[in-house]
Amino acid sequence: MPWWSWRPGHAGGVESELRAEDGNVRLGVPPQRDPNAVVLDPLAVLAVPRETPDKPATVEPVSLPRLGEALDLLDIRYLADGDGSLLAMWERHAVLFTLEGPEDEILVIRARPHSTVPPDWADRAYRVVNEWNHTRRFCKAYVGDPTERGQLPIYAEIQVPLGAGAHDALIVEMLDCGAAVSSTFVDWLHDEGALL
Repeated sequence: MPWWSWRPGHAGGVESELRAEDGNVRLGVPPQRDPNAVVLDPLAVLAVPRETPDKPATVEPVSLPRLGEALDLLDIRYLADGDGSLLAMWERHAVLFTLEGPEDEILVIRARPHSTVPPDWADRAYRVVNEWNHTRRFCKAYVGDPTERGQLPIYAEIQVPLGAGAHDALIVEMLDCGAAVSSTFVDWLHDEGALL
């Protein structure tokens, strides 16, 4: 058995299903798709240049200006903090988009709910965060160090090494995923997680 838990419907991030038509169960077999079906490309709506046979996608180093351009395409408003980070604010949380590492080669998307947890709820906070990590993909969640007031902040974070560079569509997709999962995480903390 692998060290990661298998989840029905997924195999290595590719849509899959269990099939037992011939009596054998197969994991990770993608479902058959209608070749004539229309598939909408959400990135096409954003007018992101796509790879074509005559114009391959250009892989370039990831930089803060490129992150800003991707956020603009996604219509996510943000502030530049002057320290090499972009900060987007929502009603219940903020998301930091930045580059870290020795050569600024690691894309970091870090979300923090505005609400914090009192120190006497620390055990509950660890259990709730562990439940998220056990049942969800993408963002890892953790309880941060106490603030000056002794409250415990909660974080969700995605880190992706991009030393080899990335094309525009990939950056847009990663930032869109990070923003969406961050919102889902914070909503979950307020609702199902019942922590905030």
